[in-house]
Amino acid sequence: MGRSPWVWGRRRVPPSPPAAAPPSGVPGGGGRPPLPALGATLGRLLGALEALVAPGERDRTRRLVREFGAPGGAGPRLQERLRRQPPAPPRLPEWPWGSSERLPLPVHTSAGLVLPRQDWEDWRGQLWFAARLIVGVLDYRLQLERRDPPEPWLQAAFGGCRVPGPQRDEVLRLPPGAQPPPFITVIRNCQFFQVEACGEEGTPLPAAALGAALGGLRARAGRGGAPPLGLLTGQHRHAWGRVYRLLMRDRLNRASIGRIQRSLFALSLDAPVLAAGGRGPGAGAGQVLHGGGACANSGNRWFDKTLQFIVGEDGTCGVIYDPAVIDGTVVAEMVDHALDYCRLSAHDPALMTSLPLPTPQRLRFSLGPETAPEVERAKRHLDSLAADVDVHCFSHEGVGAGGGLRPEAIVQVALQVAFYRAHGSLCASCEPTSLRHVLPGCTDLLRPPGPPCLALARALDDPQAEPELQLSLLREAVEAQNRRTQEVLAGQGAERHLQGLRQTAIAAGEPLPEIFMDPVYALATHFRLCTIQVRSRQGCWLLRGPLVPDGYGLQPCTAYVPVYPVGPAFGGAPPGPGPLPGPVGVPVGGTLGGAVGAPMGVPGGVPGGLEGRRAPHDYLPIAVLTTLCCFWPTGVVAIVKAVQVRTAVARGDIVSAEIASREARNFSFISLAVGIAAIVLCTILTVVIIIAAQHHDNDWEP
Repeated sequence: MGRSPWVWGRRRVPPSPPAAAPPSGVPGGGGRPPLPALGATLGRLLGALEALVAPGERDRTRRLVREFGAPGGAGPRLQERLRRQPPAPPRLPEWPWGSSERLPLPVHTSAGLVLPRQDWEDWRGQLWFAARLIVGVLDYRLQLERRDPPEPWLQAAFGGCRVPGPQRDEVLRLPPGAQPPPFITVIRNCQFFQVEACGEEGTPLPAAALGAALGGLRARAGRGGAPPLGLLTGQHRHAWGRVYRLLMRDRLNRASIGRIQRSLFALSLDAPVLAAGGRGPGAGAGQVLHGGGACANSGNRWFDKTLQFIVGEDGTCGVIYDPAVIDGTVVAEMVDHALDYCRLSAHDPALMTSLPLPTPQRLRFSLGPETAPEVERAKRHLDSLAADVDVHCFSHEGVGAGGGLRPEAIVQVALQVAFYRAHGSLCASCEPTSLRHVLPGCTDLLRPPGPPCLALARALDDPQAEPELQLSLLREAVEAQNRRTQEVLAGQGAERHLQGLRQTAIAAGEPLPEIFMDPVYALATHFRLCTIQVRSRQGCWLLRGPLVPDGYGLQPCTAYVPVYPVGPAFGGAPPGPGPLPGPVGVPVGGTLGGAVGAPMGVPGGVPGGLEGRRAPHDYLPIAVLTTLCCFWPTGVVAIVKAVQVRTAVARGDIVSAEIASREARNFSFISLAVGIAAIVLCTILTVVIIIAAQHHDNDWEP
């Protein structure tokens, strides 16, 4: 037998903390942009700290920065060492998605693109749309392959897959010049099938033939036919890596998993789910982000796949992809192309039976006594993960390019103002940005300009501030955002440069410079607000979870369609973030004298678009009762949460009230449970003591 054309890529995703990036993508040379100046990078770091910490708290950091950048200090030495490094091949954009805890891919690492909800009568419409979507995606891939030169990420995106290792992930990719596989992986009811999707020369098969194949697959994939093996890929990477090595000992598992890994992409045919949020965008966003849990469609996922398309029977559709391999802008362009094909092709589900296709081959697995319990653990983990993330979606049509300002920059500045109004201060914020035009395969973090945004936020909250001043501050903040965007896109960003210097010191075995261990620097790299923006002609919008437990993931979609700020946030990690306020008055256009406030939220002034929702229960009587009669420490916490519920309801913030209500209920029940357990335990001890005393009296002899 000849050697397989599939190779293990040398691209790695290291288990480094979120504030660590490999230096290989930073240095110039070989036609790449020059290394950013050390002084400019350190100046941008100090500028970011001005809006995050008080002046007295950053004095020590200023001293450390001066020592680091002084002649003869660690900074110039690491800068020169970084400059002398030989040009390296393009690497995966490992940061900020790497983590020392090797967090799960769903929510923490994988990103999603939510498609407009589709409307069809029954499952036939679902399969017909899925067939046309497959053809549209493969047609887009074929066009990219014919470009000269081809896109560098193409071989890793189509046919790419992560492989968990003991310390870090590997990426399986097709080497240049190798013939891509002609099949895809289709998942339904936790069962995996190999479906032929391409003919000769990589051309996609007709949609009618693919629809017929999917119809036969649906008839074979009944419920309860297989264990939800896909849940394992959503576990922590070290846990999944351990189970993966156990599975690969079996020849049947090796063959089936290998076919999943080598397929062009995965397609999930999801069952309808009755979500708490109804058929709104939030329910569909949760299905794309994590699958809804073990009882929903999380078992229909193979999160390691670089590209996985989701077509639900209830009309929920989306894409989940690996942002360490493919950029969100490219995914949006690909989906736009595929949706264009879906609209132009014949819309007749009856055509699905007109053309034959090889019968889809089911991929079977063998679970031993060591691996079967891991599936149950994965079920509990995915259910907990899905319950711990809150997703809120709303639209606003009042944002435009008024006054010559870019909508993307306006949205970024408005989000800073929103966070300031919610928390009374700014936070470390970032926008992962692809450097594919200057450093293929690399990313950097675009940090919004802190001081101009802080000045704007304070002016907007000042009732005495003139509209002319507010508009002037808005223009200043937006222009600063535009300048910083151009710097990052040119490869001159500060964040990747700093992490490159840090990793250079680690690689050389030197003591880590003190600046990187400073608590203020840690605060500056604790990105509570992570945003991603894309443009989509078809109304698609990105979705990604927070980077940190107390953070937000916000993905506004600007231009062409209404803005969809998607806000997933962790709900159970203390201190949990509150929801961003709905209306944020931002002057967006007109002359200096005619500036108007465009609310960056839901029209009507109700935060989060929650008009008509009933105020949640505060559980205050139960909290007081359990404090007095049961376990007072958790009871006091429950009382505090109950007061927060009433405060949030008074100001109209129903989302914060619902979060505090759940916490008040949980702490009240914990206090009640502890109190009951204490009473039962005391009763048992009392009975035991009485019985022992009686037994002692009976044994007494005069």
